[in-house]
Amino acid sequence: MLIAIVTVSVVFLSAFSALMWENQFDDIIRKAKVFVGLIAAEKYAEAVVDFDATMTKVMPEAKLKLTWESLIKQVGPLKAQIRTRMEQIGKYTAVYVVGEFEKEKMDVKVVFDQEKKIAGLFFLPIQEYKLPAYTDQEAITEKEVTVGKGEWELPGTLTLPRGSGKCPGLVLVHGSGPNDRDESIGPNKPFKDIAWGLASRGIAALRYDKRTKAYQEKMAAMTTNLTVKEETIDDALEAVKLLRKTEGIDSERIFVLGHSLGGMLVPRIGMRDSKIAGFIVMAGPTRPLEDLFLDQMKFAYWLDGSLTDEEKTNLEKIKKAVSTIKTMKESEVDLTGERILGARPGYWLDIRAYNPAATAKGLKQPMLILQGGRDYQVKKKDFEGWKKHLSSRNNVELKLYPLANHLFIMGRGISTPAEYLTAGNVGKEVIADIAKWIERH
Repeated sequence: MLIAIVTVSVVFLSAFSALMWENQFDDIIRKAKVFVGLIAAEKYAEAVVDFDATMTKVMPEAKLKLTWESLIKQVGPLKAQIRTRMEQIGKYTAVYVVGEFEKEKMDVKVVFDQEKKIAGLFFLPIQEYKLPAYTDQEAITEKEVTVGKGEWELPGTLTLPRGSGKCPGLVLVHGSGPNDRDESIGPNKPFKDIAWGLASRGIAALRYDKRTKAYQEKMAAMTTNLTVKEETIDDALEAVKLLRKTEGIDSERIFVLGHSLGGMLVPRIGMRDSKIAGFIVMAGPTRPLEDLFLDQMKFAYWLDGSLTDEEKTNLEKIKKAVSTIKTMKESEVDLTGERILGARPGYWLDIRAYNPAATAKGLKQPMLILQGGRDYQVKKKDFEGWKKHLSSRNNVELKLYPLANHLFIMGRGISTPAEYLTAGNVGKEVIADIAKWIERH
């Protein structure tokens, strides 16, 4: 069932900057929750006050009332608002309010324009995550663990194969943003797919909530000493330490898998711990993050059609920010100063001096580099960056999956952000290739 009240020409941009999502959007989320509360309470006249001109014309109070009554006839009254999530959609912002109705859960998608007026309203069935067919639930057990200690300890899940004897272990390192342990996006959970798929093949996997997820407000408030070291690297190393002392895990066969930003940081993780047995990079960028961010914005506007004057202005602002990142000098800039593309200058200076593929040349351990051919976030040119520096090494394997998107879910045609909202699983061949590679090493 899908009731689409107003269709707006929008796309969701999955921004690459690790610190883009902050409390600056709290007001939008609050407005969405209040709006849903008003229509649930049948206060339609109050609800339509925040409509933009188009919504006011096509969805007057009487039609909103009729639409809501039609919905609750199908799914029953709204019992509770469970949670919210937000997506930036070009120049629009969409808030999904997950509603628990009497008969089922649904997404109430409220789209806001830049003036915080409601420009779209959708009622969407929630696609539920399903374990992939390649998992053997009888062969797997899971337990909750804690990664790290002190002020930054993180909740995690260790997925283990059943049976006796020691098995290899794998640490899963997230991409950018406040990811949970499954790296959830929409109904998809790629890290859960990987963990269960590998455990079905005799390999343990440890995944954990990212620091920017578990301590989002605290991290956003930090003005000093916040780089990818604090965001990602330190916790990945703590996860490796945990696996080494875990009963049933072979301490000499601990591997690290990084996806997206996590893949980009794999060489830096490796430089900090020479005893890690090997590394897997999935969709790891080799180009500067600021360049990827600009590319993603251009892609989003391209999907939206011809550029508006506002979008052209926005792109020029981003280009100027990218130029600032590339030219600023540590001796001349306040490291804790005003944010640029969502992060402070110190963050950019730290990552700007880092070349992932060149750094990887200094690692002795075997590496497996994987790339999706349909990935619009991390592209084939990034994959070529790994090839350029590592293809001459006999203990490095590189593989491209033509049908895979950024999440390594298979599909056809141009991959777009909307694809992430359709349920799928990491490709079976990807899981098989990772498992075989770990077994060989």
